[in-house]
Amino acid sequence: MQKSPTRWLTATLLAACINASTAQMQDYAPVTDAMLHDMPVGEWLNWRGDNRAWGYSPLDQIDASNVGQLQLQWSWALDNTGAVQAAPLVHDGIMFVPAPRGVIVALDAANGDLIWEYRPSPQTSSTDSATGRSAAMPATAFAGVGRGVQKNIALYGDRVFAATENASILALAASTGALLWETQVADPALGYHYTAGPVVANGTLVTGITGCSRYKEDVCFITGHDPRTGEERWRTATIARPGEPGGDTWGDLPLQFRAGGDAWVAGNFDPELNLVYWGTAQAKPWARAVRGTDEAALYTNSTLALNPDTGEMVWFYQHIPGESHDMDDVFENILVDIDGEKSLFKIGKLGILWQLDRETGDYINATDLGYQNIVNLDPVTGELTYRDGMVQRIGQQIDMCPSTSGVKSWRSMAYSPQTSAVYIPMTLNCALATFGPTERVLGGGGVGPVRRNNYVHPDSDGNLGEVLAVDIPGGEVKWRFRTRAPINTATLTTAGGLVFAGDWDRYFYAFAADDGEVLWQSRLTTSTQGFPISYSVAGKQYVAVPTGISGASWSSSLPRELAPELSRPGTGSAIHVFALPE
Repeated sequence: MQKSPTRWLTATLLAACINASTAQMQDYAPVTDAMLHDMPVGEWLNWRGDNRAWGYSPLDQIDASNVGQLQLQWSWALDNTGAVQAAPLVHDGIMFVPAPRGVIVALDAANGDLIWEYRPSPQTSSTDSATGRSAAMPATAFAGVGRGVQKNIALYGDRVFAATENASILALAASTGALLWETQVADPALGYHYTAGPVVANGTLVTGITGCSRYKEDVCFITGHDPRTGEERWRTATIARPGEPGGDTWGDLPLQFRAGGDAWVAGNFDPELNLVYWGTAQAKPWARAVRGTDEAALYTNSTLALNPDTGEMVWFYQHIPGESHDMDDVFENILVDIDGEKSLFKIGKLGILWQLDRETGDYINATDLGYQNIVNLDPVTGELTYRDGMVQRIGQQIDMCPSTSGVKSWRSMAYSPQTSAVYIPMTLNCALATFGPTERVLGGGGVGPVRRNNYVHPDSDGNLGEVLAVDIPGGEVKWRFRTRAPINTATLTTAGGLVFAGDWDRYFYAFAADDGEVLWQSRLTTSTQGFPISYSVAGKQYVAVPTGISGASWSSSLPRELAPELSRPGTGSAIHVFALPE
């Protein structure tokens, strides 16, 4: 493993703006490894709930018989300077919310009162015209797809941990929001940035970098840091270098032209196996003909199992060797034991649901949900092969389902142990796509480009959005709910027999988990966007959902082009919290 020197930014060198007029927490209880492994009932300590990433709450005060009575309890406006893809956390009655551009707020989870706000100091003089607030970004940084997004943060000990759009990792005091340390991990001038935050695995802060599409004398990576000091403990590359194991899977491409492998969605942890699981994105540029190799290109488009103490890659599974259409499998990993098998389930843009042995990485099963026309799947071996005519030539149009947006993206699926099913948020779309050339020089590269003429999937009945309930491990469809607008949040399951999800058209829904009946809905300020959660304070259950703007093609080009009769406000980013009436 290559370990790079770290550069330190202290609170005296990098000032942070903290709202000094707000209250401070009293007697904040530190978050321990045991709590992350066995989450106290009513809390939400990881970005998908607990270490298993089920997106499931064991609370059942709100159930199918009373969910129709849900009422808004409080809300809190978030910055409108970037895309909201927030995964709030709740501990000790405090909600911690990651907002765009590195802002983090701590709120009273029962009434929405502000406790503190952390706002990074601006590094440029540019100002957002809508808010009058400065947007922090180094003048030398690439703009970067997703720059400014802050999906998740982490809680551990008495600290809050975040990863920034400027390729640094930082720690805040959970009681005050004071900046304790900040470590520069990579150079943003090379395109590096973070869109997802850390997870804590056996006392190590593990974080995956993104911004890896540009050609440079470096590659993407995942790091482990000391949560007390910010010191880097290890660094594991997600691109195999020449001369290293897997290096020959890039053909004869030199290091500087091996791009991609972004780790732009957070991982999760199995403490019994002491393995942290992380997904990697596709190789760049997307099309084989453009990047100059049709080899497997390890370790892109893979699930990696790492030892969090050392960064050692214990196993990997590459879902689509030599992927050529921007079909990521970078997303969440759900850990479920099936008949004694320690399994890992995940789904990528193609809409193929994978089951792997999470101890060994061996293939167990895969189910093609039937929305793609790009590859053939051998369900016995898990091998994927491209269908005739689907490997592009530069400048030649292909008809592909899905488009590069995918039928599944960063909006995570959830699992319910009551129904033994996963609930998948989807957008049903295709495209006539033409992949173009790029210049192979340092600083060049990028994703392609690709010209897309999007269209609604022919099997969608004219709808873009779908929540799909699928039994595991069998892969049989239990029910589907369709709507004209893209489903724009992760799903949330609860012990009350409920599934929550929201769409681009501002609706937030509660479904019956067993049959998909819509039991409740509410229309919010702008698109529901992010990760719904459920928690309790003083014995009262709450359900929270973010709303937000921007958010890549599911939230921009697809609804604008394919559902032009729909509209949403360009502001209104917020956290909305619901509960039953007193």
